[in-house]
Amino acid sequence: MAVKIIANYSKRLGLPGYSSHQFSVSVEAELSNADSINSEASRLYKTLQNAVDREMQSTGFVPGGEYGSVEPPQIQGHTTHRAPVNGTALNRPWKASDKQRDLVLKLVENSGIEMEVVEAISEEMFGPCDLPDLNKIQMSGLIDELLSRYGKRQKRENAPAGRFNGRSSR
Repeated sequence: MAVKIIANYSKRLGLPGYSSHQFSVSVEAELSNADSINSEASRLYKTLQNAVDREMQSTGFVPGGEYGSVEPPQIQGHTTHRAPVNGTALNRPWKASDKQRDLVLKLVENSGIEMEVVEAISEEMFGPCDLPDLNKIQMSGLIDELLSRYGKRQKRENAPAGRFNGRSSR
Protein backbone atom coordinates (compact mmCIF):
# COMPACT_ATOMS: atom_id res chain seq x y z
CA MET A 1 0.00 0.00 0.00
CA ALA A 2 1.38 3.39 -1.00
CA VAL A 3 1.26 6.25 1.52
CA LYS A 4 1.01 9.83 0.33
CA ILE A 5 2.74 12.57 2.36
CA ILE A 6 2.14 16.26 1.71
CA ALA A 7 4.50 18.83 3.25
CA ASN A 8 4.17 22.60 3.25
CA TYR A 9 6.49 25.26 4.64
CA SER A 10 5.55 28.94 4.70
CA LYS A 11 7.18 32.02 6.17
CA ARG A 12 6.10 35.66 6.43
CA LEU A 13 8.46 38.47 7.40
CA GLY A 14 7.45 41.97 8.44
CA LEU A 15 9.15 44.75 6.53
CA PRO A 16 9.35 48.53 6.99
CA GLY A 17 6.42 50.64 5.88
CA TYR A 18 3.74 48.25 7.19
CA SER A 19 4.50 45.72 4.46
CA SER A 20 5.38 42.07 4.61
CA HIS A 21 6.98 39.43 2.46
CA GLN A 22 5.75 35.83 2.28
CA PHE A 23 6.84 32.67 0.53
CA SER A 24 5.48 29.14 0.66
CA VAL A 25 6.57 25.81 -0.84
CA SER A 26 4.56 22.58 -0.92
CA VAL A 27 5.55 19.11 -2.02
CA GLU A 28 3.73 15.82 -2.32
CA ALA A 29 5.52 12.48 -2.15
CA GLU A 30 4.49 8.86 -2.22
CA LEU A 31 6.05 6.46 0.27
CA SER A 32 6.31 2.72 -0.24
CA ASN A 33 5.61 1.95 3.44
CA ALA A 34 4.31 3.72 6.53
CA ASP A 35 7.47 3.02 8.55
CA SER A 36 9.36 5.83 6.80
CA ILE A 37 6.79 8.59 7.52
CA ASN A 38 8.75 10.14 10.42
CA SER A 39 12.10 10.22 8.67
CA GLU A 40 10.58 11.43 5.37
CA ALA A 41 8.57 14.17 7.13
CA SER A 42 11.73 15.36 8.88
CA ARG A 43 13.72 15.31 5.62
CA LEU A 44 10.97 17.18 3.71
CA TYR A 45 10.63 19.80 6.44
CA LYS A 46 14.36 20.56 6.44
CA THR A 47 14.46 20.64 2.63
CA LEU A 48 11.46 22.99 2.37
CA GLN A 49 12.72 25.21 5.19
CA ASN A 50 16.10 25.61 3.48
CA ALA A 51 14.44 26.37 0.14
CA VAL A 52 12.12 29.02 1.62
CA ASP A 53 14.86 30.63 3.72
CA ARG A 54 17.17 30.80 0.69
CA GLU A 55 14.49 32.50 -1.44
CA MET A 56 13.38 34.89 1.32
CA GLN A 57 16.80 36.52 1.42
CA SER A 58 15.91 38.51 -1.69
CA THR A 59 13.16 40.85 -0.47
CA GLY A 60 12.54 42.66 -3.74
CA PHE A 61 10.73 45.98 -3.47
CA VAL A 62 10.60 47.40 0.07
CA PRO A 63 8.55 50.59 0.37
CA GLY A 64 10.13 53.57 2.06
CA GLY A 65 8.52 55.62 4.82
CA GLU A 66 6.89 57.94 2.29
CA TYR A 67 5.32 55.10 0.30
CA GLY A 68 1.56 55.55 -0.02
CA SER A 69 1.52 59.14 1.16
CA VAL A 70 -0.16 61.76 -0.95
CA GLU A 71 2.31 64.09 -2.59
CA PRO A 72 1.03 67.61 -3.19
CA PRO A 73 1.37 68.75 -6.80
CA GLN A 74 4.35 70.86 -7.79
CA ILE A 75 3.56 74.06 -9.70
CA GLN A 76 6.36 75.41 -11.90
CA GLY A 77 9.14 74.61 -9.45
CA HIS A 78 7.30 76.00 -6.42
CA THR A 79 6.09 73.81 -3.62
CA THR A 80 2.47 74.09 -2.65
CA HIS A 81 1.77 75.16 0.90
CA ARG A 82 -0.94 73.98 3.20
CA ALA A 83 -3.88 76.17 3.95
CA PRO A 84 -3.58 78.01 7.24
CA VAL A 85 -4.74 76.11 10.29
CA ASN A 86 -7.17 78.86 11.26
CA GLY A 87 -10.07 76.51 10.68
CA THR A 88 -10.71 77.03 6.97
CA ALA A 89 -9.02 73.77 5.99
CA LEU A 90 -10.76 71.88 8.80
CA ASN A 91 -14.24 72.95 7.68
CA ARG A 92 -14.17 71.04 4.40
CA PRO A 93 -14.91 67.29 4.08
CA TRP A 94 -12.27 64.87 5.34
CA LYS A 95 -11.12 61.82 3.40
CA ALA A 96 -10.76 59.98 6.71
CA SER A 97 -13.83 58.75 8.55
CA ASP A 98 -16.00 61.00 10.70
CA LYS A 99 -14.96 59.01 13.78
CA GLN A 100 -11.28 59.59 12.99
CA ARG A 101 -11.89 63.32 12.50
CA ASP A 102 -13.85 63.53 15.76
CA LEU A 103 -11.13 61.65 17.65
CA VAL A 104 -8.39 63.97 16.39
CA LEU A 105 -10.41 67.03 17.34
CA LYS A 106 -11.22 65.50 20.74
CA LEU A 107 -7.53 64.76 21.36
CA VAL A 108 -6.69 68.36 20.52
CA GLU A 109 -9.38 69.63 22.85
CA ASN A 110 -8.65 67.29 25.77
CA SER A 111 -4.87 67.23 25.66
CA GLY A 112 -4.35 70.96 25.31
CA ILE A 113 -2.11 70.66 22.26
CA GLU A 114 -2.48 73.20 19.50
CA MET A 115 -3.81 72.25 16.08
CA GLU A 116 -0.54 73.57 14.64
CA VAL A 117 1.28 70.81 16.54
CA VAL A 118 -1.02 68.18 15.02
CA GLU A 119 -0.41 69.67 11.56
CA ALA A 120 3.36 69.62 12.19
CA ILE A 121 3.26 65.95 13.22
CA SER A 122 1.15 65.20 10.14
CA GLU A 123 3.64 67.01 7.92
CA GLU A 124 6.52 65.15 9.57
CA MET A 125 4.81 61.84 8.83
CA PHE A 126 3.20 62.45 5.41
CA GLY A 127 4.63 65.63 3.93
CA PRO A 128 2.81 68.94 3.45
CA CYS A 129 -0.93 68.36 3.21
CA ASP A 130 -4.00 69.44 5.13
CA LEU A 131 -5.51 67.15 7.72
CA PRO A 132 -8.72 66.76 5.67
CA ASP A 133 -6.62 65.39 2.79
CA LEU A 134 -5.25 62.44 4.81
CA ASN A 135 -6.80 59.10 3.87
CA LYS A 136 -8.06 56.63 6.47
CA ILE A 137 -4.77 54.73 6.72
CA GLN A 138 -2.72 57.92 7.10
CA MET A 139 -5.17 59.29 9.67
CA SER A 140 -4.93 56.04 11.61
CA GLY A 141 -1.14 56.43 11.73
CA LEU A 142 -1.48 60.04 12.85
CA ILE A 143 -3.96 59.09 15.58
CA ASP A 144 -1.60 56.36 16.83
CA GLU A 145 1.22 58.90 16.98
CA LEU A 146 -0.94 61.48 18.78
CA LEU A 147 -2.10 58.89 21.31
CA SER A 148 1.45 57.73 21.94
CA ARG A 149 2.61 61.31 22.53
CA TYR A 150 -0.39 62.95 24.21
CA GLY A 151 -3.19 60.46 24.79
CA LYS A 152 -2.01 58.53 27.83
CA ARG A 153 -3.52 59.66 31.07
CA GLN A 154 -1.65 59.49 34.32
CA LYS A 155 -3.00 56.82 36.69
CA ARG A 156 -4.35 58.08 39.94
CA GLU A 157 -2.22 56.93 42.84
CA ASN A 158 -5.06 55.48 44.87
CA ALA A 159 -7.13 54.17 41.98
CA PRO A 160 -8.00 50.52 42.28
CA ALA A 161 -6.22 48.30 39.82
CA GLY A 162 -8.07 46.21 37.32
CA ARG A 163 -10.51 46.39 34.52
CA PHE A 164 -13.57 47.52 36.45
CA ASN A 165 -11.84 50.32 38.40
CA GLY A 166 -13.47 49.36 41.69
CA ARG A 167 -16.93 48.67 40.29
CA SER A 168 -18.40 45.35 41.20
CA SER A 169 -19.12 42.92 38.42
CA ARG A 170 -22.06 40.59 38.17
